Amino acid sequence: MQFLPLISSATTRPGKLIVLTGPSGVGKGTLMQKLLAQHPQLYYSVSATTRSPRPGEIDGKSYYFITPNSFQELVAQGEFLEWAEFAGNYYGTPRAAVLQQIKLGRSVILEIELAGARQIKASYPDALSIFILPPSFLELENRIRARGQDSDEAITRRLNRAKEEIKAASEFDIQIVNDDFATTLNELETILKAISSFSEL
Repeated sequence: MQFLPLISSATTRPGKLIVLTGPSGVGKGTLMQKLLAQHPQLYYSVSATTRSPRPGEIDGKSYYFITPNSFQELVAQGEFLEWAEFAGNYYGTPRAAVLQQIKLGRSVILEIELAGARQIKASYPDALSIFILPPSFLELENRIRARGQDSDEAITRRLNRAKEEIKAASEFDIQIVNDDFATTLNELETILKAISSFSEL
């Protein structure tokens, strides 16, 4: 499987790696989509996963959907910058595409779970790590249930995991509470403007 995109231009100033994490249901995926829509100069790293596609998801755009055996082969080959298990499935960030984009001067943004974010912090200390928090645990539960994508058992697993993930927020460079979507998006844009390799908004 080929993860590396074609590159048409280059620059000498390295880009910045930005890691966006937080518990499931906190809204980080929606924030990511809005950022990318408004600021195409950001490079979004598409993750690989062993879970099944959800309605509307596109292979190669939403995720690279691969089998567990293929995923383990890529792990053994060192093809992932980080990888982790979440809710019974594996997720990983293809290494080559991320590092090449940074080398060519683009800011790369990753939306990943806690375990993967910790791996990035350990192996790539120059990354800027941002943790998205819910306004309350009850609100987080309401958001997860409102998606209508998971069974009660799966929701319980996600909520139990979220309790542990929220405890780790202080490990990250910046913590943002996603109470009001527009305000949170504005905070993220302000942070990105402060990154020297991030093009003018």
